[in-house]
Amino acid sequence: MDQIRRGGKVKYHELTRDEKMKFLGDFYSMIALLKDREEVKSFFKDLLTLSEAVMLSRRIQVAMLLLEGKTHEEIKRKLKVGFSTITSVEKWLHAGFGGYDKILKRYQSIKSAREFKTVSVAKRSPFSFGWLRHKYPLHFLLVNMILDKEK
Repeated sequence: MDQIRRGGKVKYHELTRDEKMKFLGDFYSMIALLKDREEVKSFFKDLLTLSEAVMLSRRIQVAMLLLEGKTHEEIKRKLKVGFSTITSVEKWLHAGFGGYDKILKRYQSIKSAREFKTVSVAKRSPFSFGWLRHKYPLHFLLVNMILDKEK
């Protein structure tokens, strides 16, 4: 703990179990307090260097591509990351605590719903079911409630 007070670089393996638990507990509790995307963005912009944020973001991109079924070679080429990074993310994705998988699947479903809503009505085929639902929402009130609840 003296090294922390002096401003030196902290070495994880030199911390006691209690110190690790306190630091990580405080960190997780603070993240849980964040209310919306803007707070999350501001917090992490203040907390992380740009390089650290990009590094974490690329890990998330690797996980998303792995879930899409992309090969290690495709991911390496697309994101310009090493095989060791891809292998580590794959290990965390499949043998970790379930955090990656749960959040990435939730993100994909939200992203898909958002993409559907942003498609302009003019781009949907006229007289398609989606076009009719949008054009005459009261006629499709029950259907819309059911379909929107499933998302």
